[in-house]
Amino acid sequence: MTPVHFAFSSAFMLGLTGLAFHRTHLLSALLCLEGMMLALFIALSLWTLQLGSTSFSAAPMLLLAFSACEASAGLALLVATARTHGTDRLQSLNLLQC
Repeated sequence: MTPVHFAFSSAFMLGLTGLAFHRTHLLSALLCLEGMMLALFIALSLWTLQLGSTSFSAAPMLLLAFSACEASAGLALLVATARTHGTDRLQSLNLLQC
């Protein structure tokens, strides 16, 4: 495994562990998701550059578009949660009360 591959896989795993173990605020969970998507985007971009094929060149842009949609939906959910519950703490959210 090259150092570049190790760096991006460790960045993805760091975001995943942050998402799994540090779940106090919704904003921190969204930041961990964005870090994971950034690591995936850079790794996929480098993979398509190393492959040299033009058929995979649209894949990083498609991932970036889905990442932007995920970020906008997450921020809309954060604003709606902050307005209804007054906080973004995940412990105060109860799905049974919806």
